[in-house]
This record gives sequence, structure tokens and C-alpha cells, in this order.
Amino acid sequence: MDAKAPITHDVLTIPRKLPEGPQNLIGLSRDQMRDALIAAGTKEKQAKMRVGQIWQWIYHWGVRDFSEMTNLAKDYRAMLAETFVIELPQVVTRQVSEDGTRKYLVRIAGGHEVEVVYIPETDRGTLCISSQVGCTLTCSFCHTGTQKLVRNLTAAEIVGQVMVARDDLGEWPVPGAPKDETRLLSNIVLMGMGEPLYNFENVRDAMKIAMDPEGISLSRRRITLSTSGVVPEIARTAQEIGCQLAISFHATTDDVRDRLVPINKRWPIADLLDVLREYPKVSNSERITFEYVMLDGVNDSDEDAHRLVKLIDGIPAKINLIPFNEWPGAPYKRSSNNRIRKFADIIYHAGYASPIRKPRGEDIMAACGQLKSATERSRKSKAQIAQEAGL
Repeated sequence: MDAKAPITHDVLTIPRKLPEGPQNLIGLSRDQMRDALIAAGTKEKQAKMRVGQIWQWIYHWGVRDFSEMTNLAKDYRAMLAETFVIELPQVVTRQVSEDGTRKYLVRIAGGHEVEVVYIPETDRGTLCISSQVGCTLTCSFCHTGTQKLVRNLTAAEIVGQVMVARDDLGEWPVPGAPKDETRLLSNIVLMGMGEPLYNFENVRDAMKIAMDPEGISLSRRRITLSTSGVVPEIARTAQEIGCQLAISFHATTDDVRDRLVPINKRWPIADLLDVLREYPKVSNSERITFEYVMLDGVNDSDEDAHRLVKLIDGIPAKINLIPFNEWPGAPYKRSSNNRIRKFADIIYHAGYASPIRKPRGEDIMAACGQLKSATERSRKSKAQIAQEAGL
């Protein structure tokens, strides 16, 4: 191996053995589905048409049973049922917060689990989805980041989260019913467990399925990918996905960001800002969102606010200020409301939108940076109880 070769994560380079048995159609691109149908005996001249039909049944109508795909011949439906499956992540638990936020713990292949959060608002419904089991970034303020990285999610497991939420919301259209343009799930944010840009190909493929106009049909402007700053992959995101971009920024000096977001040691603030200045031009996105968690006495001073404004000069941007969501044993405290408002005022008067994010789903540990931590603590507690009881 070349000593100068870049370090990669094992989870990206070690192929997983394909499961035996019927192939899952979820997560396949149109080309991949076409190849799979041809391999199963579909004539090449008919394959493109069959893909279009099956695609609409799965991603527009939400159908999971091949027998319900009534514009296909019965013998063809029987062949599909013998050869393929339509399989989504399994919902293990579903919790609903006092504010209407829904949190799903879903199980994927291998028995691993990730969490998905749906946040209803007056003008939209946002689904926060995960891209990895665990996380490798170890951001010191994030409880999700304290969990060991297990593996990347597949494209099927990523888009499957969207489909599971639509199931629960009852949002699949009914054949023959009047068309309803109302969207309960109108936006996707890749802000759940994991760093999306360390799982680029699967995230890209899943989002292309979500954006396909003959299926779930979400606009790329309704999809936001949040990254801690994997600089080389940000340009690829602009070119190959074109979605909105959010940056977990959280500090205005390299010294502080090195501690809060350790990936900064590899790609410091100056390098990150250079690529961000190009992103809106390539992706034709409106502006970049800078996520900034407010930590008492760490990054919340007036000087920090003024530095932040200078750093992002020339970048179409808005700054989301996030009150820190505390968790047991956390090394930080949430900034006071007065301090957050003062910080926001400085940014606003400099000409940038600076909304203060209202914490959602805190009572069910569904807020930013809290995902899966309650479940992990609960299971550890049960194990300790069993050990103490001699079980």
C-alpha cells in the first residue's frame, strides 16, 4: 500500500456479503432495477417499461405486495414475488413527543438499529434521517457521536426510513382518490446518526430515489445534507446531488473547533470555507446553512459572533443557532437565553438570518445530538440490573 495514500474508513472499503434469497428492490437505481429484471427473465425491450411501472407502484403508491401491481400480467407478478422482495427497515419502537415530534427506532440488517425523527411544523414536515449506525466523528458536544461506528447504511436502508415515516403518516396516495398536494413529509434533513459524506455513494443513490419525479418526488431544494466538513466530498455533493447544504460549524477559531469538531484538524476552517464559497455556484442552491450549537462560555461570546460574520463574508448563508441539548455527563452547558439572543442580534444586524432553533422532542430524547442515546442507556441499565440480580 502506498504510504502516501489517503486514510479511508474500513467501513467504506470492506464489502459486505450479499444476502442469499430474493433480492430487495428498494434502494436500486433505475438502471440497477432494469438489470435485475433482465437477469430474472424480462425481455430487454420491455425492461425499461417494467421498471417504470414497478417504480411507480413502490415509490408513488407505496405498494409492498406484487399482487397489487394490477397493470402487470399475473404470471409476471408471480415471477416478481418469487425473485424479489420489497423490504423496509423494521420499526421497533415509535414515540410521540408532547410537541408532536415522532421518533422511530428502526432495525436494519444484522440486527443493528438507528433512529429517525419526524418534526411537524405549521408550514412543513421535516424528517431527520440517519446515514450510519453510530458515528466516527466524536464531536465532543454530541451524544450520538459517543457511540461507536458500526457500519454505513445502504441506499435501501436510507430511503427506507423515508418510506417508513410515510407509512406512519398515512401519506401514500390512494388510487382513484382525488389528487392531494398536501405534504406531511415535505422535507428531508440528513442530520441523524452518522456523517453522510463518509457514506457518499449510498446517500447519493438514496436521495436520487427520493427526488425521482415518478416516485416520492421531493425537490432537491427540500433536501438538506448536514456535514461536519468532509471537504473533498462537498464538491461531489454539489455536482452529484445538488441538495441544500448545512455545515456543523460551531466555532470561529481552529483551536476551539478542533476540540468541538475534531475533523477540523484534518480540514481546518479556511479550507472548509474555500469549498463552501463554490458550493452555491455549482449546485445552484440558494444559501448554505451554518449550524452553530450554543455552549456556555465556549463559543457564545460577542467576539465569536463578530468573527463568525467576518468568516462567512461573501457566502450566501443563514446561521441556525442551536441551544445545546444537554445529556447526562455532558461536558458543556447550554448558553443562557439572553446570551443566545445577544449573539443572534449581532448576526442579524450584520445582514444574516439567525433563527434560534426551538428544541423539539426533548422529552423523548429526539433533539439534535441525542439520537439513540436514551435507548443505549436503557439497555445498559437493564443489563446492569440483570447482572446485579445474578441473572
